[in-house]
Amino acid sequence: MVIVTPETGTMGIGLGGFQGANQLPMFQEFTKYQVHLNNSNRMGEFTSRCFDRALSEMGPTQINIPRDLFYGEIDVDIPEPIHLDRGPGGEQTLDEATTLLAKAKFPVIVSGGGVVNAGGVDACELLAERLGSPVVNSYLHNDSFPASHPLWCGPLGYQGSKAGMRLISQADVVLALGTRLGPFGTLPQYGLDYWPSNAKIIQVDADHKMLGLVKKISVGICGDAKASAEALLRRLKGMSLASDINKKDRATKIAVAKKEWEQELDEWIHETDDFSKEAIKKAGEGYLHPRQVLRELEKAMPKDVMVSTDIGNINSVANSYLRFEKPRSFFAAMSFGNCGYAFPTIIGAKVAAPNRPAIAYAGDGAWGMSMGEVMTCVREGIPVTAVVFNNGQWGAEKKNQVDFYDQRFIAGELDNQSFANIARAMGAEGITVNQLGEVGSALNSAIDAQMNDQKTTVIEIMCTQELGDPFRRDALSKPVRYLKKYKKYV
Repeated sequence: MVIVTPETGTMGIGLGGFQGANQLPMFQEFTKYQVHLNNSNRMGEFTSRCFDRALSEMGPTQINIPRDLFYGEIDVDIPEPIHLDRGPGGEQTLDEATTLLAKAKFPVIVSGGGVVNAGGVDACELLAERLGSPVVNSYLHNDSFPASHPLWCGPLGYQGSKAGMRLISQADVVLALGTRLGPFGTLPQYGLDYWPSNAKIIQVDADHKMLGLVKKISVGICGDAKASAEALLRRLKGMSLASDINKKDRATKIAVAKKEWEQELDEWIHETDDFSKEAIKKAGEGYLHPRQVLRELEKAMPKDVMVSTDIGNINSVANSYLRFEKPRSFFAAMSFGNCGYAFPTIIGAKVAAPNRPAIAYAGDGAWGMSMGEVMTCVREGIPVTAVVFNNGQWGAEKKNQVDFYDQRFIAGELDNQSFANIARAMGAEGITVNQLGEVGSALNSAIDAQMNDQKTTVIEIMCTQELGDPFRRDALSKPVRYLKKYKKYV
């Protein structure tokens, strides 16, 4: 992605003119490359370089253009794009990885976003089948392996799959394919410290700076995830593998772990902590348990769907319930954690793939930051579906205040109007759901309106104020009180 930032004209820079702020420092922390255009004749050079760097560095770049340099005639050559052939990695590291995989008795594959970007899902699938290896998705890359495959075990990380966690905990070799193994995808969850401390780790990433960044690795392969998977598969072909001996037993373990997790999800109707129990009592009739809603949405999810999720408590719990059959189906804010992300993202996805159903999940707080784009959808004829979980609170922040600040709340409550009514006022369809049996039918109706009538629908689901786990138990701790007047809060 290339970010173009217009600035005041060249003669107005430094004088406090319109858009005269120093914009490069504002973007420097989340761009891979920046350039300021100081001569219109370099427009082609700088623009081309930004696109090349965005592709080679796998991240956003920025070109800052003074307003008056947008206009006029220039004599310029537009360079041809540079396409990098990343290849599978070095021969030595591929051989070392092959040796480890051949000796592994319980190999596990972590399939990450790099597998999606490389178009390598099929290659990952073939490699997993050769090894008989369970495959877990890296955090928020639930579309990096088909959920219907018997070796798929679900996502790791926050509110992920216990089946995947329990299986990877038994691994003697982990193949991290196209993933940086970020903290959110490796930290303990549900009280399970599942990351295998004694396993050999083979990490494959196209960015050499990611190799061994988070986890200590045994082999680091700087290469394209698809090409690396194919190269490893070729090397393993015809070899006698230690994992061949217990392939059937491991397949049984995989099936049992997945069945137990699905049963747990079916029975996990509501949260059981003291705060959530009290919230359920206060809510009374007409409010749904978020987990029940997410399970019903999962059941009603159309084929070939694209889903974006915002940040926040309920949206992140959705990680347990979102399953996909093909890549480029799941769009999450990842570690940027940018609130209000889901709805604009799904609008862009719908423009890119108009024949696919497009659904955004958002909490009521995040929805307040993005709901004005409903008018964009109506005005521009971009039909999408938004599922808004209305629980009247900033759930993620409130959870921290429950766990670490003795339920002393500040700015956590939201007094909302009807989001369904607001949607109708903007020219879209609006549905309010407060009965569990209506969740699936509401989603079906919205998708029908999207795909057949080209209409945008906002589904407002009235939820209790139950709260899932905090995002980072390691990031906060209870404060130590030294002054007598505050000791009552300990």
